[in-house]
Amino acid sequence: MHNAKSIRPFIGSKNFEISRSFYQDLGFNEIILAPNFSYFETKGIGFYLQDAYVKDWIDNTMLFLEVDDVKQFWIKLLELNLTVKYENVKLVPIREMPWGRECFIHDPSGILWHIGEFNE
Repeated sequence: MHNAKSIRPFIGSKNFEISRSFYQDLGFNEIILAPNFSYFETKGIGFYLQDAYVKDWIDNTMLFLEVDDVKQFWIKLLELNLTVKYENVKLVPIREMPWGRECFIHDPSGILWHIGEFNE
C-alpha cells in the first residue's frame, strides 16, 4: 500500500535559537533549510523545527523516540546537564511499563519527548 521512507513531524519553538542549541546538545545533526526552519536528524530519522510558537500546539505536542537501550540513553542524558543549561527543561526518570520502559524530556518550549525501549 505505502512505500514510505520516513515520517518527519513539524514542531515549534518558543525561542528558535535556544531550541536549536538544545537539539544539537541532544545529538541531533542540524540541516538549516531557512533562517527560521531546520531539519534535525540522527541515523536517518528526524523532525523539522520551526521558529513558530502557538501555545496550545506546543503544549499538546508529544513525540516518541525509540532507542535500543533507554537506561544507557538516560545516563547520557543526565551527563548533558540539560536542566541546568536550559530553563524549563524537565527530565522524568525511567518507568517500567507493560510494553517496555520509557523516560521523558520536556524541551525548552515544553514539547514532551517520550524516550522508550520496547520489550522483545
